[in-house]
Amino acid sequence: MAGALRGGADRLPREQRHLRARGRSSRAAGPQPVDGRLSPRGLSRGTPDPLLLPDLGPALSLVSQRAATVVYQELPVIPELLTVLRASWPFPAESITVVDGALDAISRSLDAVARFGDRVIVEDPGFPPFFDLLDQMGIERLPVPVDEHGIVPSVFAAVLTRSPVAVILQPRAQNPTGVSMPAAKAQALARLLSAHKLNADTVVIEDDHSGEISVAPDMSLGRWLPGRVLHVRSYSKSHGPDLRVAALGGSAALVDRIVAGRMLGPGWTSRILQSILHDLLTHGDSIAQIGEARRIYVARQKALAEALTALGWPTGQADGINTWLPVADERDAIVQLADSGIRVAGGAPFVAADRREAFIRVTGGRRSSG
Repeated sequence: MAGALRGGADRLPREQRHLRARGRSSRAAGPQPVDGRLSPRGLSRGTPDPLLLPDLGPALSLVSQRAATVVYQELPVIPELLTVLRASWPFPAESITVVDGALDAISRSLDAVARFGDRVIVEDPGFPPFFDLLDQMGIERLPVPVDEHGIVPSVFAAVLTRSPVAVILQPRAQNPTGVSMPAAKAQALARLLSAHKLNADTVVIEDDHSGEISVAPDMSLGRWLPGRVLHVRSYSKSHGPDLRVAALGGSAALVDRIVAGRMLGPGWTSRILQSILHDLLTHGDSIAQIGEARRIYVARQKALAEALTALGWPTGQADGINTWLPVADERDAIVQLADSGIRVAGGAPFVAADRREAFIRVTGGRRSSG
């Protein structure tokens, strides 16, 4: 398994050429000796490979020309970025704004639609910070299992009878499983949400955290329920975590409520950062770099899936940067892999409901130690 996590040997030279062409070294891609010992390969943190993020230099060189915000009353989204977002949004959203990252968007969306004592459907397994947010707000979690195509419709239908005020979904490259939802599954879930008056006001909050490094198309229940979906698109994994920018789009009634609430806090996301993101989304070199990053992530996931299958451990190829692996014992798996120089994440924090099975999450993003 250690060899599989290092990627296929036939793919490494092309990765090295890509990284060196950008003036960077790929030596950190493998475990390096430290004081005669093997330093751990960090496959545990769910973060992108810093060597695969686009070059910020050209966009930063234009910042001084665009730092023109001198009043508090300007629109929260710069017009040129809003145009790009509308052209690429997975459904015709009435309103789109920009916030400080995906988790900020999810938190503000929950503030807008949920109150203490309400119920919210979550994926199982799912993203631990979502569970923490709900617990902090005094909201009851309603876990629904995830299969190879996303949330399971039969269980989803049963849980809808408990009158949830919201559903939190990851339509593609789901963290931690790496599964992506096809259109047929999304339509089936939308149909279930429309089936009963009991769920007429249930809002779907979608977290598209991997964005442009995902190979699956941008999917949203908003294609069928545009007035009841808040779709979040993050640029942290594709363009850089420190940008702290995510777009949030949906009905004007929901989004404008969130925008109004932000005026009592940060007000808006830095328009300088918005300008940088706009340049990264429209500059030819940046677009090509993101495309190559996506190809490399796919190659890593493919190499891992093929190696595990060869070992008699077929798991299917995941999308994005994470893979969810069943193991006999979580702690033993973590310790044995660490002894081989590989650091992975334990599965327990991602599980929303008690289960006997054990898992680990492997990240094909950051490949340096840590």
